[in-house]
Amino acid sequence: MDIVRKIHYFKIEAADRPGEGARVLSIFLEAGVNLLGFTGFPQGRKAQIDFIPEDTAAFQAAAKRAKLKIGAKKVGFLIQGDDRIGAIAELMSRLSASRINVTAIDALCTGDGRYGALLWVKPRDVKKAAQVLNAL
Repeated sequence: MDIVRKIHYFKIEAADRPGEGARVLSIFLEAGVNLLGFTGFPQGRKAQIDFIPEDTAAFQAAAKRAKLKIGAKKVGFLIQGDDRIGAIAELMSRLSASRINVTAIDALCTGDGRYGALLWVKPRDVKKAAQVLNAL
């Protein structure tokens, strides 16, 4: 059974250099902030790092204490389920049938027969995607 959760995420721009991800992650580790997800990628001459915290208020407080400039709170989806052939294809087909364009998706097999995915859609499509995906 798949579990789909609507999540909040925040982005920061960081230097694109060795150790920057570790430095930023250590801020949240030291503050005891649990992250449901984390993804980073190059963005021009910098890097964009997206954080999906379990507790948004704790995340925002830790970022403020560390003087990290975080972007506005945005919405995405965390999907977890039993791994099977076509798991992501099924989700993408449901969204496609409802004419919802997926902005980005990261999906992985997590081991022990499970998979997980982070999925983003345009803000105007969040409510409809939540209905299609039966988000909690």
